[in-house]
Amino acid sequence: MKVTIYSDGGADPNPGYGGWGAVLIYGKHTKELKGSAKDTTNNRMELSAAIGALSALKRPCEIEFFTDSQYLRRGILENLDKWVAADFKRKGETIPNKDLWKKLHKLIEPHTIQWNWVKGHSGDHYNEIVDKLATEARQAITPTVGLSKDQPTLYARGSFKGKTNSGGWAYILNLPNGDTIQNSGNATQTTANRMHIEAVMFGLNDLPKKVKSVQVVTVSDYVFLGATEWIKGWKKKNWKKKGGESVSNSDLWQQLDQLSSKIQIVWFNGKNTILDGDELEIVGKRASEVASDL
Repeated sequence: MKVTIYSDGGADPNPGYGGWGAVLIYGKHTKELKGSAKDTTNNRMELSAAIGALSALKRPCEIEFFTDSQYLRRGILENLDKWVAADFKRKGETIPNKDLWKKLHKLIEPHTIQWNWVKGHSGDHYNEIVDKLATEARQAITPTVGLSKDQPTLYARGSFKGKTNSGGWAYILNLPNGDTIQNSGNATQTTANRMHIEAVMFGLNDLPKKVKSVQVVTVSDYVFLGATEWIKGWKKKNWKKKGGESVSNSDLWQQLDQLSSKIQIVWFNGKNTILDGDELEIVGKRASEVASDL
């Protein structure tokens, strides 16, 4: 039997809540699969997607397998046989995710498989489907939180155009009295991460002076984790990395640290926050528009 398989997986944050999805296509039939796990990683979810897909096959098959994970594809084509021969050890240490690689190795054996790489988020129909399945599975187990309507809320997003190295940022600030402040801007020779944090910083700097606390909603893991977990360590090490080089965007992170001493900031990851409006979509579109203006 000839089968085509697409798979995808991911965790958000990484490590964190994860999901995987797979599609099996045989003749005119299509089967969709998905699953999830807590406290996992992108790589474990990619492996789990392949395991889930191959586990659904009841007899040996000729398979065209498509994945956007080089970790999965190269691991199988370049390393798996060597790992098996060495009892999944490398330089005396156990290979990461040994349990899943062992399962996958057994599932691969009965089949003839052509492993193909497909670029993620490039418009491939089935790659988009498995990405959606993985996201749905992850979101189903991700705890959601709601915003307080009695607090000012800042929605901030950035955008980046890789071909021109230009970026844009935009924010919407909703105040409890019903007033709304919004702004946007752009920059050249920048990065996606910098645009996301600049969106936050411009919004915070435009807060009315009387505001002493604010809810900030971002879709950037870099901003969310930087503000809630990493910034204390960066400050302790004088904004330097282990090698002595400066932390990326340290100028903005230092400004944020100073602002945080004056304003109480409550951070929300927009991916698992209950939202009543479409502000995040609006600022995302606006940030992309102003980035394209350059």
